[in-house]
Amino acid sequence: MRILFITATRLGDAVISTGILNTLIRQWPNARITVACGPVAAGLFSHMPGLERVLVMRKRRYDMHWLDLWKACAPTKWDMTVDLRGSVISFALRSGRRLVMRGGRRPGRRVGHLGSLLGLSPAPHPTVWLNEADRQAAADMIPPSSPTAPIIALGPTANWVGKIWPTANYLPLWQQLAATYPHARPAIFYGPGTQEAELARPVLNALPNAINAGGRFALTETAAMLGRCALYIGNDSGLMHLAAAAGTPTLGLFGPSRASEYAPTGAVTHWVEAPGPEGHAPIAGLSVERVASAALALLRQTQT
Repeated sequence: MRILFITATRLGDAVISTGILNTLIRQWPNARITVACGPVAAGLFSHMPGLERVLVMRKRRYDMHWLDLWKACAPTKWDMTVDLRGSVISFALRSGRRLVMRGGRRPGRRVGHLGSLLGLSPAPHPTVWLNEADRQAAADMIPPSSPTAPIIALGPTANWVGKIWPTANYLPLWQQLAATYPHARPAIFYGPGTQEAELARPVLNALPNAINAGGRFALTETAAMLGRCALYIGNDSGLMHLAAAAGTPTLGLFGPSRASEYAPTGAVTHWVEAPGPEGHAPIAGLSVERVASAALALLRQTQT
């Protein structure tokens, strides 16, 4: 059984797609699976069962990256092609069953749209695939969490400035959390690159006891570290979806992006939105008090 799985360029969308991919792995445990994705998401599939190879799609002018993908896939006779990008390439390959996601945005949860492609309702939760080295690296960075001394992950970055809750809010947020959990410790998560580091720096400076858990880790190591935290609080981003997929209780912060489409999906998840029309609300309008109240409620929920 040879399966071609064409998923997203962006990390968040790629994470969301892991639920249906994991369903395929369980249905065909001996399948050899090729995943096509963007470079940011490639590491997500490193330890996936049944992985034959990852084809990294690097965007080129005139959509030439699609031609590159076709050239890489054309020699193979595929038993199944799952195309979440709604591209024409699936119909230009030798393939048995084809499952092609219609392109464009539509109302409702993205994870539900993906589930419906396989006839699954409710849609399966996203997942992460880790190995023992990931777990050991995480244990070296993130100490054990406990009900009285939780490790609370904070994700102050995003790929668009409009999604970013003001970094000045994290100190008063932490003060409110620490009033209930005085032995709690923050862990700051962010992606690679100078821009992500600069966005995270004010939060690291404001919380000197924080664990610096960003910038230099593989995606699977980051997922393992998130899995050791009692709670994740962060902007609508790939890290938010990765935290939920890792099983971490996750609180998403939404402003001009749509929680009705991209709210975190996992065992214990919640989100808060800035006041105003969905998709147009400035995230700066989301108050510290509302985020703290939701975060404390999630912590209480997981400890009962």
